[in-house]
Order: sequence, then structure tokens, then C-alpha cells
Amino acid sequence: MACESAFPAIMDEQALMGLNPNADACYRQRALVYFEQLKESLDGWEVCAGALVKGLYSDDHVKFFCFQVLEHQIKFRHGSLTGAQQQLIRETLMKWLQSQLMNIQPEKPFIRNKAAQVLALTFVTEYLTHWPKFFFDILALVGLNPNGVDIYLRTLMAIDCEVVDRDIMHGPEATRRNTLIKDNMREQCIPALVESWFQILQTYQHTHSELTCQCLEVVGAYVSWIDLNLIANDRFVNVLLSHMSMEELREEACDCLFEIVNKGMDPVDKTKLVESLSQVLQSAGFFNVQQEEDVDFLAKFSRLVNGMGQSLVLSWTKLGKTGDGKVATDTLRSLEAKVQLMLQLLIHEDDDISANIVGFCYDYLHVLKQLPALSDQQKSNIEAIMLAVMNKLKYDDEYNFENEGEDEAMFVEYRKQLKMLLDRLAQVSPELLLESVHRFFNNTMQNWRAVAFMEVEVAIRLLYMLGEALPASHGAHFSGDVAKASTLQAMMRTLISCSVSEYQHSSVSLEFFETVVRYDKFFLVEPQHIPNVLMAFLDHRGLRHSSPKVRSRVAYLFSRFIKTLHKHMNAFIEDILTRIQDLLELAPPENGFPALLSSDDQLFMFETAGVLIVSGESPAERKQALMRSLLSPLMEAFRMLLAKLAQETDEERQTVLADCLSHAVGFASRTSKAFSNKQTVKQCGCSEVYMDCLQTFLPSLSCPVQRGALRSAVRSFLHRMIICLEEEVLPFIPAASQHMLKDCEPKDLQEFIPLISQITAKFKNQVSPFLQEVFMPLVMAIFEVLSRPAEENDQTAALEKQMLRRSYFSFIQTIASSGMNEVMARQGAENIERVLFTIIQGAVDFPDPVAQKTCFIILSRLVELWGGKDGLVGFPDFIYKHIVPACFMAPLKPTFDLSDAQTVLFLQEYLPSLHVSPEITQELCQVLQQPDVKVLKNYMKDQIYAKFYTQGFLPTGQTLKLESSDGAFQELSMYFQNTTTELSIGATFALKEKLNHTHPVCGTRTPNRSHVGIVNHGDHTPTPTLAQSESCSPCGISRLD
Repeated sequence: MACESAFPAIMDEQALMGLNPNADACYRQRALVYFEQLKESLDGWEVCAGALVKGLYSDDHVKFFCFQVLEHQIKFRHGSLTGAQQQLIRETLMKWLQSQLMNIQPEKPFIRNKAAQVLALTFVTEYLTHWPKFFFDILALVGLNPNGVDIYLRTLMAIDCEVVDRDIMHGPEATRRNTLIKDNMREQCIPALVESWFQILQTYQHTHSELTCQCLEVVGAYVSWIDLNLIANDRFVNVLLSHMSMEELREEACDCLFEIVNKGMDPVDKTKLVESLSQVLQSAGFFNVQQEEDVDFLAKFSRLVNGMGQSLVLSWTKLGKTGDGKVATDTLRSLEAKVQLMLQLLIHEDDDISANIVGFCYDYLHVLKQLPALSDQQKSNIEAIMLAVMNKLKYDDEYNFENEGEDEAMFVEYRKQLKMLLDRLAQVSPELLLESVHRFFNNTMQNWRAVAFMEVEVAIRLLYMLGEALPASHGAHFSGDVAKASTLQAMMRTLISCSVSEYQHSSVSLEFFETVVRYDKFFLVEPQHIPNVLMAFLDHRGLRHSSPKVRSRVAYLFSRFIKTLHKHMNAFIEDILTRIQDLLELAPPENGFPALLSSDDQLFMFETAGVLIVSGESPAERKQALMRSLLSPLMEAFRMLLAKLAQETDEERQTVLADCLSHAVGFASRTSKAFSNKQTVKQCGCSEVYMDCLQTFLPSLSCPVQRGALRSAVRSFLHRMIICLEEEVLPFIPAASQHMLKDCEPKDLQEFIPLISQITAKFKNQVSPFLQEVFMPLVMAIFEVLSRPAEENDQTAALEKQMLRRSYFSFIQTIASSGMNEVMARQGAENIERVLFTIIQGAVDFPDPVAQKTCFIILSRLVELWGGKDGLVGFPDFIYKHIVPACFMAPLKPTFDLSDAQTVLFLQEYLPSLHVSPEITQELCQVLQQPDVKVLKNYMKDQIYAKFYTQGFLPTGQTLKLESSDGAFQELSMYFQNTTTELSIGATFALKEKLNHTHPVCGTRTPNRSHVGIVNHGDHTPTPTLAQSESCSPCGISRLD
């Protein structure tokens, strides 16, 4: 609230001391309070304005502070200022600017930037109304004074941010204002501004490089929306070209030319502009890239050439669509003339220079792809690009493989760009790409021991990349196209037989295994190579490599390799299991030695072991023995560690033990992924082994410490056992559920509900007694967790509760969709009512579209199950009383997404299930798609209630006349339109009965009565009061009021 008293004319000196970054906390706090007082005061800003104009303070932080106060005044209170006060702001800024002209030393950059922001805000606010001569006044004041020119240029860039910058989002009103500002500037002052830029460039190009660079940046920023002829003319271009030869200006001049080239225009004019600029640059010697040593400039120049090339491609594409063949041919010729320059930049040793030209190269290849036939020169260009890509894919000597940082990450991104070029090359000339890679690969593999690692790595990498560049359905690279299949087969044969897997560099090792797994179907064609590759996976080249990074990746790749080729592994199964036995041990927490594999890597190893055992051709007894030998050590270690955990008092030690126990359960669970269903488990004779695992793991649920980690692990195991053991797992579920529902956290419940849902969906009526027993304890546990207080700004807690609500509604949906309505029906009237009200609340009150849709699906299903004569007693009453109003209350909520097509589609399917006519459904859905919520409210007021009455949706009666009963209609519409006062979900039907006094099902008139009451609890969501059920004498259906 603004202070009404006049603010002291002198600033609080002690408060200003707190502006210094080194000031004590108490002074800084006082300065912050003082700043807020000045901002909120009606006239405090005038004190700051006077201080700036009079130069009362030399401290830079105080000056910045004063500009901040002015900025706040202009941004948030300008409209409430009088004309005299607005004039005072203008005078203040101009006087301060005038004072800068006489300063020997300019202000600090952050002061000048803040002043420019304030000037820009004033311009945006007043240019169209009170200060149309803004630029002329400033230009007349600053002239060519360097201090004044600096502020002028900074102001122009600040105006660009406020008015033009497309990266800054603006609302519709601001966008309209900015368009008007640009239109007025084009008409009134742009020529004068351009002239001032030219004068600044000419005046300071030799004496003040910083000002010249600032001016070039301004030209580049403004050229996108002003008349190009003002810039793209001989005098301006000559100045820019002269700057290209000046070391301090050349990079900024390049950026300026890039913006000029990038300006949208007619394709013919664009071609002429690019061609003329190209000729001038070439004649000035800028195309001699190899003679240029300044890599920073070359990076900018590469970006400029990239812009020129892409502009020509775009012009050629547009001209091709218009049918102007001659001009399109000329444009293509101009494009071809830039290819050699493009290639020089692409192959440059500096990756930044190369990366900046990739876009042009990619677009050029796209042009070649569209041509009916390629010339010899174009084919030569393709081959040159291919060789350049192959060369640039190589690592350099400085790449740090063990500790990858920002430079390494940039090279990885650059490699991705080169891969895009390779994929495009494959589209243009797949035969040439295959031939080139084959030649390069063979030459390297023949002599790999004498070749640097980067050469070997890129040779294998190219073979790997062919898999995506020349795609095949389901990885069938070795069938179909004979030439391609035979070439790839020959390269794979060479890769495995030449022993390159022995190369002592991690990048080569990784690339070898990645390629072997990418082309794993090669071993279906030539299975004789499987033993050699298996040994590479299992020895020092793979799982026992010196690099942890290689070992980790190989564990995953080995799993994939075995899954694909499991039918060919029968002869090697037990040998493999023996060799990896030490990698399948649960690393005890007291072991101080680092394990070869992390626990995550071991998951893949256990899965691999499971696949080997299950897919083998051994008899069931042998498979059972192998699986038991795999899992028994886990179970023994689990029992021992669980006993230690129960006795451990140190919390950190408890966490370590719990993690180890969780890993044991996870490893056992992962072995079961080899089974697809119960049948395969029984065929392998492994049911008994997994039952033993269950009996071993379930006691951990009663452990008094580290419950969260242990519950999560056992839940995951139960999920797998439901698939693998099916009904054999059911005896374990009740006890497990009982433990999991004790002292729950939101995450525990959120993870437990999918387990119960899985059981419900899979076993249905088999688990109905169990579900009837566990239903309300689960619901009550959910309600208890949701009712726990949380900090208002605790986003984590809010998200956890939102996800728990979703899980709860999903659980109810699973029960309803599985046809197990008796589970809910046998919970007692009061409990059913509580659950139903939560579903109504989820459909109407919670701003969560996912939960809302789930709730409406539940309601729709319950209407089908319980809405008929044989349904749940009292439910038809509930439909009219609560479900129907919910359909209209939900769209009226501010959080309801009226533009969500899925929501509208769902209502189109849902409303007919409530016997709403197709006419009303279609009209309502069309209204919902309107962006303005008032359209919906008016439609409901004018149309929907009358139609419900005439169609019998509201029971008939002599006293019910919505069309003429203004008071009654007003009362109803006030309820539906009220979005500030929450009403209980029974209020609508209570109002209907107040008007009609008829029973909703049989139509019998009854005395006026009060139904579900409205209870407000301050800021909390109102809840309906629950009263005794009372049956209607004629129809016997009770009222849930």
C-alpha cells in the first residue's frame, strides 16, 4: 500500500550504507526495507530522481539503487502519475544523460546498462503517446559524444529486448503495442537512426572499437524488421567490409553481415544479395580460409557462409515451387559455387569452425537428393563431404576419456551433427557410402596394431553407424539386398577375426562390443564366430576390463547379446555360468574392496544367468538345480544381513545393510525376467525355488528399521511373482499387505496400490474375499496420509499427495472395471458413501486433469453397474443428486482445461452413459471447446436446464416451471456459476427438491425436507453432512441424505 505522507527529501544515509556488498547483514536488511519504502511511497522516487540529476552520490551502488526505484515507478505506476510527474521523469533522464557528456570517465557498465533499461522502459511506455520525439531528442543531445553514444546504443539494445526479441514471451496487449511501436518507428525515425549508425561507424571505427562493435550489434539486431535497402547499399556494405579487415571489429562485422543475409525477403532478391556479398568477400580474399590463422574469426566467418548457403537453398526451394526454372538454375549454380568453401570450413581442424557449417552441408545434400540426376562434380562433392565426415569423427589426443568435461561433451554433440550428415549421405548415395566405409574399414583393420586409437575407433564406429544410416527391418541387415548384406557380413567377419578386440584403449573396446551387439543377427548367419565373441565378453577385454566404464557397459551389452542368441548358447551355458560366478556374488557391506561391477550392472548379469538357465535344453531337474545354485547364495546372505540389520543401531550402517538387502531381492527378481508366465516356470521346475525366495524375503517387511527400502524391494519381487507363480503367490499376499499398510508414507502407498491393482486385474473373483477385507484399511490408510499437514510451499509433499490421489482413483477404477463391484458394495452404506464422495470430489474439486478423467470413468462404470433396478439401493438417487451436477460443476472450475480435446472426447462418451440425449451431449461438447468460460455459463443458464426439464431429466411437477420461475432459476444458476464459495456436492439436488418436492425415481410428491446440508469450514473444502437413510414408501429406494 502506498504511503500517503510525503517522503523525506534527503535519503537515509545509514540505510544506503547497506547497499555495499561488503556491508553487515543488519545494514543490508535496513537497505532492503528502505528500498521497499521508496518503491511504495508516492513521491519517494522523486528523491531518487533528484539525487541522480544533482549527482549527490558518487557511490555506484547508490546510483544503481536510484535507477531501480525509477524503474519500478515506470514499470508499475506510470499510469497513475500526473502529467507533470511524467514530464519530471523525462527531464530527469535527459538531464542525467546530459551530465554524462561532460564526464571524463564514463559510469561503470552496470550503471549504464541499468540507465539504458530505464530509458527503454520510458520509451515503450511513452513513445506512442507523450514522447514521439524520443530518438530525435536523444540524438540532438548526444551528437557524437562517445559517452552519450554509448548510452544511446545501449538504450537501442534494451529497446530491442523490450519490443523485438522473439525469445521473450509477450502477452497479446504487449504484442499489439510492440507492433504499433515498430510501425511508427519505420515511418518516423528509422532513417534517422540508420544515418546515426553510419556516422558512428565512420567516426569511431579507428579510434573506439568498443563503440563500433556496439553499433554493429545494434545494426544486426534491427535489420530483421527495417527496410533492408537502408543497410544493404554500397556505402554501408563498404564500411562493413572494411571492418572485416580490422582485427578488433571483424567478428562483430561478420555477425552483422550474417543478420543481413538472414533477413527474410523475396527469393530472387535474396539470391542477388548473397551473390553480390559473396563476390565482394571473395575478391577481398576472405575465401582463402587456409591462410587465416584467427580461429575465432573463422568460426564467425563459417557461420556467415553457413547463413549464405542456407539462404540460397531456401531460395532454390521456393523458386522450384513457383516454376521459375531459369532463376532456380541460376540459384543452384550460385549454390554450387560455394561448395568448395564449405568443404574447406567443414574439414578445418577446429571443431567450432566445422560445426558452424554443418547446416549448409546438410541442406546442400538435401538439394542433391531432390535432383533427377547428379553431375560428376556433384558426385565428387558427395565423396568429399563423406571423407570430411569420416575424418572429423575422430577423437583428438586431448580427449579425456576418464574424466569427461565440457569440452568432451561439446565434441559428443558435434559427433551427433556429423552423424546427421552421414545419414543424409546414405539417403543421397547409399552405394557410395557403403563402398567408402568398406574401403576405410578394411585399410584400418589390416594394420590396426600400428594405427593410432582414434583411427581404429572411427573405423569401427563407421561400421556401427551404417546400421542406422542404412536401416533394415528388425535389424535384418544380412538378408535382402545382396550387395549390402555381403559387404556388412564381410566387415563383421573381419572385425571378429582380426583380433582388434585386443586393442588397449577403452574407446576401441567399447566400440567393438557396441558393434557386435548392433549386428548380433550376423551370428545367426555365421554362428561359428560365437565362441570368440563370448570369450571377448568374458575376459579382460570385456567384463574384466581395467576400465569401470567399459565393464559397466559390457554387462548390459552381454545381456542383450545372450537374449538375442540364447538358442545358440546351449553348448556354452554351464561354462559361462562358471566364468561369471564371482560377478554374481552379493558384495557384503563390510568388504572394503571395490567390486568389479556395480549393483546396477549385476542386475544385467543375473538376468543373463536366468536367460541362460531357462533357454537351455537341459532337463527340468538340471534347470532347477542351476537356478537354486544361483539363488541360494542370495537367500543365505539375505538371512544373515537381515539378522544384522535388526540388531544394528547406527543409522548410516542400517542404510548400508538395507541397500544390500534390497539388492539381493532385486537380483532374484531380475532372474525371473527369463520367464514369460507360470507355465514356463513350471516347465523349468523353478516354482519351488521362487517360493523359497518369497519365504526368505517376506520377513523383512516386519523389520522395524529401514522399512521404506525393504518394502520397495519386496513389492517389486511380488509384482514379478504374480506373473511367474500366479495363484501360488496368493497365500503370501494378505500377510504382506498387512505389513505394508502399517505406518505408511505417501510413496509406500503409491507403490503398494499398483500391486493390489495387479492382483485385482489378474485374479478377479479369486481374490474378492481378500479385497473385501483389505479395501477399507487401504482406503483409510490413504485418507490418513492425505490428511497429514504439510508446509504450504512444500512442492515435493504436494506432488506426492497428488500422485497418491491418482493411484487411489486408479485402484478404484481397476475394481470397477474388473466387474468386482461386490468389493465396494459390501463395505457398508457409510463407507460406500465416503468413497463415492471422494470420487465426486476428485472429478470436480482437484485441479488434476488425469485424476478427473479417471474419476469420471469410475462414475460411468458405476452407473452401468448400479444404476439399474437391480443395482445398489439408493444409487439412482446418488446419480441425480451428485453425479449429474458433477458433470456441470467440473467444467465451471477455473482449473478445468476447456481446450483439452481428450476431455471433450471423454464427455462425448460419458454423458450418454448417464442417458443424456445426443443433442445435449453434442451441444455441450461444442460449448466446452470455446475459449471463454462465459460461453459455457450462458449456455447452461439459457439452454441446459430447460432441456433437462423437457426431456424428463428433472422430474415433472406442476410447481416446477424453470422458464417462468425467475427466483428459482436464479437460485439454481447462482449455484452453478458460484466459483468463489464452494458448495457441497448435494446442494443442487437439495435446491431441485426445494422447488419440486418429488422423489427422483418414482416421482411421488413428498413434504418439503432438508437434504444434504452445506457446511463451510473456513478455507477448507466444504463437506456434505451425512444423515440417516430414509426410504420412499412407494418405491422403497432410500435417500442418501
